[in-house]
Amino acid sequence: MLLRHTSKEPAERTALTVNPAKTCQPVGAMYAALGIHNCLPHSHGSQGCCAYHRSALTRHYKDPVMATTSSFTEGASVFGGQANLVEAINNIFTIYDPDIIAVHTTCLSEVIGDDLKQIINKALADGKIPDGKTVIHSNTPSFKGSHITGFANMTQSMVSYLSVNTGQKQNRINIIPGFVEPSDMTEIKRIAAEMGIQTILFPDTSGVVNGPLDGKFHMYPKGGTPIKDIIAAGDSRYTMALGRTASLPAAKLLDTKCKVPFEVTDIPIGLRATDQFIDSLRKIAGVSVPESLTTERGQVVDVLTDMHQYFYKTKVALVGDPDHLVSLTQFLADMDMDVRYVVTGTPAGPKFERRIREFAGENVIVKHGLGADMFMFHQLVKHDKPDLIFGNTYAKYIARDEDIPLIRIGFPIYDRVGHQYFPVVGYRGALRFLEKILNALLDRQDRDAPEESFELIM
Repeated sequence: MLLRHTSKEPAERTALTVNPAKTCQPVGAMYAALGIHNCLPHSHGSQGCCAYHRSALTRHYKDPVMATTSSFTEGASVFGGQANLVEAINNIFTIYDPDIIAVHTTCLSEVIGDDLKQIINKALADGKIPDGKTVIHSNTPSFKGSHITGFANMTQSMVSYLSVNTGQKQNRINIIPGFVEPSDMTEIKRIAAEMGIQTILFPDTSGVVNGPLDGKFHMYPKGGTPIKDIIAAGDSRYTMALGRTASLPAAKLLDTKCKVPFEVTDIPIGLRATDQFIDSLRKIAGVSVPESLTTERGQVVDVLTDMHQYFYKTKVALVGDPDHLVSLTQFLADMDMDVRYVVTGTPAGPKFERRIREFAGENVIVKHGLGADMFMFHQLVKHDKPDLIFGNTYAKYIARDEDIPLIRIGFPIYDRVGHQYFPVVGYRGALRFLEKILNALLDRQDRDAPEESFELIM
């Protein structure tokens, strides 16, 4: 009932967005900043902006997200926020004592044109940044890009401010994981450890937004990548960037600044993408794939073989973030599912569209960037109804109105738990994801079966 006014015929729009299929850059920048150990993210703008960014992450992770703000008033909005930020830096180090402050801009400070590099240098010259402490910044205007762009920009700033090449190469591999769950970051580290590979993964939100409840308040949880590791990333022998949109800018800068070569692979969601990730690690590190990972892969293949009849020709529609969508499309297409629609509000470029068509065929409808919103997605779903929808919590309205099962993946997920604890990457993640898909299909079959076809064994 909520969205039944939506027309069936998709209409291209260039001047209007209806319910965007993304959120703003500072949310992604704040999430990336949380992936540095003992870091306090700082929003250079109004209190309301920071409150939204914090609440979006807190609702998704069901964990308190700490962040500060420059608290712009009318004066700062007109004359600039330099005084606010210098005072904020002084107060933050005096009261909260983080090791590092990661500043990101908002629409307001971007429109004003605040020069954050100059402001940070002034705070340093004025003695507002204590010895041994660090302030970094990233420009993240909310009126362009998305949370994925913001994550990419902040991760790139980590390299810009921190990573150093001392000329002494270390036998390590950097992994830039992209905008994935802390559970996914843990699984990526586990796979590398199983292969005996020393890695630096950054940013790393595992242990930060999915930590245990121990009865104590932790301003700075145990997780996050130590600053010394991000500095040392400049001496690593190689970098693997998982996902072109979120991870490539930082990997490129590491190559340019510190001469660390890189490779871009898809986020390891599903069988083939995980195979590619593990094979790339194997080649770079010169190691063998352990039997434990081969066994996990065989379990995924076993489930795919046993339950293929339920996947075959099932029509699906996807909405979410571009790096997730590329791997997810490949996984679903490999299962012989029929990917009809792929929509992301993030400007993803022509290469994204080519990759989707490479996996799903030329008939798939791909929308990204301007005009690619939830209203467009709903129009496509109404035009030719799929059997399954993959997307975040906001897709539940469409799923309810069209009576289509929803598989939740991506950001944000407000109405379910588990994403912060159970990965979707790697072979273990593929098994969990297969279970979610199968359960949705079999639950629907049970619900719709007439009495004479309501079977115990399906």
